[in-house]
Amino acid sequence: MASHDSKDSRQRVHDQVGVGDMWVRVALDVPLRSLFDYRAPHLIGIGTRVIVPFGRRKLVGVVVDNPDTPALAPELVRDVDQVLDDTPPLPEDWIRLARFAAQYYQRPLGEVMLPTLPVSLRRVSAYQGKRSAGGPVHRMDRRPGTSPAHVATDNAPDLNAEQAQAVAAIAALKTHKTVLLHGVTGSGKTEVYLRAAQAALAQGRQVLFMVPEINLTPQLEHSLRARLSGLAGSGTVAVLHSGLADGERLRAWVSIQRGQARVLLGTRMSVFAPMPALGLIIVDEEHDTSYKQQEGLRYSARDLAVWRARDLDIPVVLGSATPSLETWRHAESGHYLRCTLAQRARAVELPRIRLVDTRRLAMEQGFSPQLIEAMGQRLEAGEQVLIYLNRRGYAPVLNCASCGWVSQCPRCTAYAVLHKSGHRRNYLQCHHCGYQASVPRSCPDCGDQDLKPMGRGTQRVEEHLGTLFPDARIARIDADSTRLKGSAQALFSKVHAGEVDILVGTQMVAKGHDFTGLGLVGVLNADAMLFAQDFRAPERLFAQLMQVAGRAGRHVKGGEVIIQTDYPEQSVYQALQRHDYLGFANYGLAERKAVGLPPYAYQALLTAEARELADALAFLAGARSLPEQHSDRYPSAPDVTLYDPVPLRIVRVAHVERAQLLVESAHRPALQHFLSRWSDELPDCARGFKVRYHLEVDPLEI
Repeated sequence: MASHDSKDSRQRVHDQVGVGDMWVRVALDVPLRSLFDYRAPHLIGIGTRVIVPFGRRKLVGVVVDNPDTPALAPELVRDVDQVLDDTPPLPEDWIRLARFAAQYYQRPLGEVMLPTLPVSLRRVSAYQGKRSAGGPVHRMDRRPGTSPAHVATDNAPDLNAEQAQAVAAIAALKTHKTVLLHGVTGSGKTEVYLRAAQAALAQGRQVLFMVPEINLTPQLEHSLRARLSGLAGSGTVAVLHSGLADGERLRAWVSIQRGQARVLLGTRMSVFAPMPALGLIIVDEEHDTSYKQQEGLRYSARDLAVWRARDLDIPVVLGSATPSLETWRHAESGHYLRCTLAQRARAVELPRIRLVDTRRLAMEQGFSPQLIEAMGQRLEAGEQVLIYLNRRGYAPVLNCASCGWVSQCPRCTAYAVLHKSGHRRNYLQCHHCGYQASVPRSCPDCGDQDLKPMGRGTQRVEEHLGTLFPDARIARIDADSTRLKGSAQALFSKVHAGEVDILVGTQMVAKGHDFTGLGLVGVLNADAMLFAQDFRAPERLFAQLMQVAGRAGRHVKGGEVIIQTDYPEQSVYQALQRHDYLGFANYGLAERKAVGLPPYAYQALLTAEARELADALAFLAGARSLPEQHSDRYPSAPDVTLYDPVPLRIVRVAHVERAQLLVESAHRPALQHFLSRWSDELPDCARGFKVRYHLEVDPLEI
């Protein structure tokens, strides 16, 4: 059943093929690189979904070819079970995108194609049985339609000179070009996006608008509907992200595939949405690590957006106040067109950034006297305050001072975090494996009942602020407080409505939100990322702090940011204080060039998981030795460096030991050529080891 695309095998079976036989080659969501041939009842177009037998199961697959002859003897080829025609065939450009992603990220084509489809379109049970007649799309069409709430059309604000120049530059593009819209926080990048989208819609094209976080979609959806609905009729905007129910996601996907929706607003998964008239792609906050998928197909949605735009010969706009160094290098070299918004759109200056040296200060639950005083002044003036701490929970660890016991997760080499709960007893939770346990009444080792929390998370900060400012209305926004569907939107709505005086939050609050009453941002525990092992840590820290600082003073004059640190002389903080992204980026690029790190090198990461660390390391050692054992198969190996296998920093998660092997080359084609051969041989290398592994191209964390 496997297809080998071999001329010899085709010749062998040629004489055995019946005159009227039709064949299809199908991609299936299975961990095999092969495609699979089936006998078709009639000519089935490429891009059509079919149900086929696979072993003892039946699976939904996508037709990707109509071969003249099957790869196996015709009598061994099984029949297509059912042709699914409730949606149009997936278009050619979508298949090209999937093929590129499969090749570049070293995954089987079916493992790329099928997971990108709505669940019901890839589930056999949706098409079989008495209750499933007609398929999910037909059943969906019989349901009452839900029209979007009426949104009054906004009047477009006047553009300043920089915005007008950027809009004109994008409008002038008639073919593919990648545009970096580099604008300081509050510079009006969204208005430039909207004008560019309006121009594309006026030409009868569709627009893909990508954002990194689900929580950013409601605010942008309102803006898009308000400004764009008149250009293409009601319902022009579809929304697609993982937080939607299956039916909601299906309706959005179908409306965009059929061209009924003209604008798609979505997170990283939306890069795979079939859009028959796509004319413009916008990637907001292009630097954000949320665009990188960390499970299954480990793709970069930003990079695929650039590839898709080039394939379709259309513009793509990458927007950020802190572009990734890879993107900045492309802009510096002239490969990308750079448009700069150096001033805020409103007549307010960028916030003043103040570094508070905490080394000799008497701190009160993590707060310096300077920050407490500044908060009081802002609250007195009727302004809002944001306290940023990228650590949820009450305290990172529970400790016994008598014997040194700490709340270690029994399944991971990580601490169990103390959480307080209003409706049940306090509990310990591991943020890596999800383990939960009640807080012990006494130390499990020595019996001392005086267990104390060490450090602080957002819950503890919220509690302390309640004692410092008892009259203030305090809200906390993090992964714990926004678990219920719609809760994040409700909390943000309260902030926007002025019903919150002090907002405590993690990185969920750092990007994209336009808080009209916010005058002060206080940053706690920023130093935690300064000395991380990952070479990208300074870049992530700078971006996080620049983004959260940009929430201050967008509508309030004299906005201020206070960063508490033990290392105020660090270059990251010094550049941040000057709002000097250019200096930070050029220094960072020079540093990486000197030591041969991305974007001056290209990397892949092979990670192995096993019950015993020795097995994971042994498998990686075997994988590392493959080019030496079979040098004739690896002509590009001299241009590729394979480093020694090492355990991960958090080596054990959920009783599974983890190790990794870094592969690097100064030449992307050499690395890709090496990986294509290497990944084919890894399954054989893994035999004999009880090990799971995954290969990630262009890893963001090492």
